[in-house]
Amino acid sequence: MEQGTFFERPVHQPLAARLRPDTLEGFVGQQHLLGEGKILRRLIENDQVSSMIFWGPPGVGKTTLATIIAHKTQAEFIDFSAVTSGIKEIRQVMQQADENRRFGGKTIVFVDEIHRFNKAQQDAFLPFVEKGSIILIGATTENPSFEVNSALLSRCKVFVLHGLEEKDILQLLHHAMASEKGFGAYQVDMEDGILESIAAFANGDARTALSTLEMVVLNGNTNGNHITVTREGMEQCISKKSLLYDKKGDEHYNIISALHKSMRNSDPDAAVYWLARMLEAGEDPLYVARRIVRFASEDVGLSDPHALEMAVAAYQACHFIGMPECSVHLTQAVVHLSLAPKSNALYVAYEEAKKDALQTLAEPVPLHIRNAPTRLMQELEFGKGYQYAHDTKEKVTGMECLPDSLQGKSYYRPTAEGLEKRYQDRLEEVKKLKKMLNANKTPDK
Repeated sequence: MEQGTFFERPVHQPLAARLRPDTLEGFVGQQHLLGEGKILRRLIENDQVSSMIFWGPPGVGKTTLATIIAHKTQAEFIDFSAVTSGIKEIRQVMQQADENRRFGGKTIVFVDEIHRFNKAQQDAFLPFVEKGSIILIGATTENPSFEVNSALLSRCKVFVLHGLEEKDILQLLHHAMASEKGFGAYQVDMEDGILESIAAFANGDARTALSTLEMVVLNGNTNGNHITVTREGMEQCISKKSLLYDKKGDEHYNIISALHKSMRNSDPDAAVYWLARMLEAGEDPLYVARRIVRFASEDVGLSDPHALEMAVAAYQACHFIGMPECSVHLTQAVVHLSLAPKSNALYVAYEEAKKDALQTLAEPVPLHIRNAPTRLMQELEFGKGYQYAHDTKEKVTGMECLPDSLQGKSYYRPTAEGLEKRYQDRLEEVKKLKKMLNANKTPDK
């Protein structure tokens, strides 16, 4: 826990820290929140901030907005680190905030990476937020719906910050080259397209962009106050694009969702792209393979029974040989599933049956389809009236196998997509036979 951190200026600061703006005029991006007349801009300019959470990917301005609030507010501003602060430190600050409130003052507590606080630590803030002793401002890269206690979340306004566009990143890079806080005091000759390449590499992250620029310039060819930056030198600093991905975070679920929905929409190009995004970021190929196996039955099912076989085969291939070789097996499965006819009839059937099963857990199994291996069970009429399908010419009887309360219920409703049309035709034939048998009629042959 620190106080006044944002106003300290160490001698040797990274470029991103030196260029951090302290006014809204110097802030780049997030126009949906900070454009003229937008709510967050009005709150900051009027010093009327309430408890809020900034949610967005790294390097989009969450801490910078806290910096701006620190410079604008008349409140005491306290900076917390969720990594180093415990409940003891939280309570000390809360007591200080209570004292401050008694004398008419207000306290703003900024908590970076609030998702790293456990439930007990978050609970320690709650009563003070509730009674107005503090205004809590949290910053997180994770979905606050899952990472912040619901009681605390309900008392905070969530502002969603977006990854910066390349034009925003370029604006920051040009400012860094011109500003005295950046490289304005140097004569930097840079080959065409280098700033554009850095902006693309940054992937919406201003901190990454400025850190990369600093590395590229400082590793340029120096002659006194003159620095020459070549594309070759830049490429040495940017060996591989860093993909935004956290195996346990939001982007993990966002990208697997994108893969699933692309396959469902029969878009193999998008599906292969999202597959590559996951694998190249280090995702476990077996995780992807398991999701593909699920998709094969959930979204394709009996419209292409071969889909499940291919998905399982891809899983086995991943297990046998691993990455990077198994990427082609996953690609084969993803493309096949993308182009396969689609049916969610199996998924719908199970979900409807599950609902009835949970509501009728005490429903007894009909006597005629119970097994009767003992004399007692036979005496209790277990199995009485059972009709053996193989004894009939049609291999179908009119026997009802559902509990009494569910008789006539239909769960599996096949579509006419792909091979599922065969199952649809067969099911209609079976239902027709059962209806005729139950009416004591002989089916026409």
